[in-house]
Amino acid sequence: MNTKSLVTFKTILEMGSFQKAADELGYTQSTVTFQIKQLEEELDLKLFEKIGRRMELTQAGKDILPYIDMILQGVDQIGNYGKSLSEISGTLKLAIPDSILIYNMQPFIQAFIHEAPGVQLVINSIQSGEINQSVVDGTADIGINCEKSCYPDTVVHKRLGKYKIALVASPFADRSLLDFITPHQRKPFSLICNEPDGYYQVEMDKYLAEKDIILNPHMKVQSIEAVKRCVMNNLGIAVVPSYSIEEELKNGSLMPVKTELDEKNFNSIYVYHKNKWISPQMELAIELLKEKVGIDSE
Repeated sequence: MNTKSLVTFKTILEMGSFQKAADELGYTQSTVTFQIKQLEEELDLKLFEKIGRRMELTQAGKDILPYIDMILQGVDQIGNYGKSLSEISGTLKLAIPDSILIYNMQPFIQAFIHEAPGVQLVINSIQSGEINQSVVDGTADIGINCEKSCYPDTVVHKRLGKYKIALVASPFADRSLLDFITPHQRKPFSLICNEPDGYYQVEMDKYLAEKDIILNPHMKVQSIEAVKRCVMNNLGIAVVPSYSIEEELKNGSLMPVKTELDEKNFNSIYVYHKNKWISPQMELAIELLKEKVGIDSE
């Protein structure tokens, strides 16, 4: 069996389409289509089916995915046998929400590149709610995330650090409207967020519901940077990790709003597939994540 076709198969899943996989691998789309057709004929299985305008993985494709991962992991093991960290090759794929990537990952990236210069580091900034699935389907080796209320049975999740959250407003906001302790209130502004189903966002929603503090409907924007900009311009308020607003609190472009969640600790975590071979680059990454990215903001 030609492992090139297996790599192509995995790349299609990672990139989301035949054309994007072709661009990533430096092939034409016809080459990608031909390799998948050959693989399907060799396995006597239909791996993809067209649904609307998209090619979707069939149930057979989902069923054999763990075996393909095992084969490609075996190839990596053989290729890196007996090599030091500075000599190993391959890739390490991380999935991270933008709040952690922007504010906490740079020391890790610098250290990883220094220790394993031959490994291609692929970092995908995706929504927090999609990270577990990216580990389950193999498009990420490791996911770094804020804690979730539940996890798939197929992933291992371990605590990385702890952090606090803060409700913030513009310094130009009407301060008479910023009491979030007294219950039974109606506020004439929105809570701005980039991930409405993020764990700390859900916790704030529960807090407001328990207090019977009613706001306008949520305003959703693309990124945490966009959230902060909107709040700075007095378009609403937001709950964000404390580590993401240190500079803004210092320069006065954002101000904290007191809530009863101010002293609650939230966990940051890392996840990986329980059946995945822990490659040298994964082992190094986990060690460096604990050392460089453990978030402990008090």
